[in-house]
Amino acid sequence: METTLKTQIEEFLKSLNIDNLDVIDYVDIEDIDLNNAYESIYDMLDERNAFDIDIIYYGNAMEYLKEKDASLIESLTLAEELGYTISDCNSEFLASLLATENARIDFQDKQKEIDNFFNSL
Repeated sequence: METTLKTQIEEFLKSLNIDNLDVIDYVDIEDIDLNNAYESIYDMLDERNAFDIDIIYYGNAMEYLKEKDASLIESLTLAEELGYTISDCNSEFLASLLATENARIDFQDKQKEIDNFFNSL
């Protein structure tokens, strides 16, 4: 891959605004399938556990939940869908679970933008 193209892709990936996830940290630009870029990048992120977000410390977790899921309905529903019980849950677990889900959704929401960028190359 030529240097100019690699630089363009790197800058684009850096510009993707996804909470708690810097895409460029998990993607090897040389390994992107330019004909199927979105899926290629998604697979790299998934294989490298990029979507596994850990929110540590009670205060950080409570702040995240307050901002993203004050009622806890979304995070508790995610926990239940994964087979956890209420006794398995604490603020850090719920915040991390929700942040993980949100990062995955945020990336999926960028599919059109990613496809358009790679189609324009």
